[in-house]
Amino acid sequence: MNINLQRWVDRWVGIPLCAGVSLFESIKQGLVKAKAEKVITPEPRAIVVILLSEMGSLVLAHDMFMRLKQRYPNATLHALLFGKNREILDLMQVMDPANVHTVDDKSLTGLLSSLWQAVGELRRAKIDVAIDCELFSRISSLLSFASGAALRVGFHRRTQEGLYRGSHINRRVPYNPYQHISAQFLTLARAIESTANPRSKLATTVTLAAKPAPQVELDAALITGISQRLAQDFPAIAGKPLVLVYPGGGILPIRAWPLASYAALCEGLVADGCAVAVIGLKDDRLLAQQLVADVKQSSNSTAVIDLTGYTRSIAELLALFHVARLLVTNDGGPGQFATLTPIWTLMLFGPETPALYAPLTPRCYSFYSQYPCSPCLTAYNHRSSFCDGDNQCLKVIAPEQVLSKSRECLAQS
Repeated sequence: MNINLQRWVDRWVGIPLCAGVSLFESIKQGLVKAKAEKVITPEPRAIVVILLSEMGSLVLAHDMFMRLKQRYPNATLHALLFGKNREILDLMQVMDPANVHTVDDKSLTGLLSSLWQAVGELRRAKIDVAIDCELFSRISSLLSFASGAALRVGFHRRTQEGLYRGSHINRRVPYNPYQHISAQFLTLARAIESTANPRSKLATTVTLAAKPAPQVELDAALITGISQRLAQDFPAIAGKPLVLVYPGGGILPIRAWPLASYAALCEGLVADGCAVAVIGLKDDRLLAQQLVADVKQSSNSTAVIDLTGYTRSIAELLALFHVARLLVTNDGGPGQFATLTPIWTLMLFGPETPALYAPLTPRCYSFYSQYPCSPCLTAYNHRSSFCDGDNQCLKVIAPEQVLSKSRECLAQS
């Protein structure tokens, strides 16, 4: 479903629904002001983590899943997410696949029908704790209520100017725009039992530093297979160190480094004797073809290839990361997936900040220009930029800088 339609639905449908649910809860409890503090916390039997939106966030939430399992070993752990994001969760093996509930966001009718089914599954599972990891999304807060959970954890605006989500979240954690999102996920998990006000408050001796997700153990045959396919389909790259580039911006094109900058980088890499492969979804093919054509024309080399749509699954993409030595990517899912493999990664940030979203691995270097208007995509504006696409924060990152860092990483790989 189009992101602008998602925003429209979340605003014009989500606000009245949140208000209605909040009023229902207030009447039901009879404790309008104090009800958030009166929820008793029994030992959870079934916990659902709601993390609908981005695949990359699932990687950053890995430590939260692990700590929930450690703290509540007798509780059944569930997850609710978009179906297109399921594979990365399955690969990380953080829960029983039977407890992963998915939503189809390809169309409004598909969204509504799959939501109805998922809510039914959660209610039959007798969920008693729901952890809403979305940043002020109203639909996710409504789903935490619809799941039947008596205890509902989620981000809340409290005294801030954040988006209205109703008062039905009864374990309210203030969103902190200055703290890495992985640490904030851990705060949500801790809020199940926290008695502090706000729920995120910790003793001075306690720290919440998230651990990086461990590398995924792939079948050796899968890695060998992708290597052999590349050698057969693209003999021109044989024997050359392989560098992957992801120039697409996904559903937020403003996050993309300019194509001309990618072309200059690729020309330098090819001149150094590297092979360069452009990765992405099938929707990125026109962009990739343009990049490949530009580099071939300027460098007269066949060592630059288009791999958009080449991998048929996330597992195959991770296998490709095992074969390659470096990934250069815009802020997005591929940079987070790379942490599950040994590949070195260079990640380009601009409208969003690495302080919140950088991959949790020492094998990733983030470029960020520190523009005074950056980051402009936040939880407070539904990730809508006010620069009308003129992302100077990314345009000022010089290809020469990225090429120099690429050489450093390749020397260490």
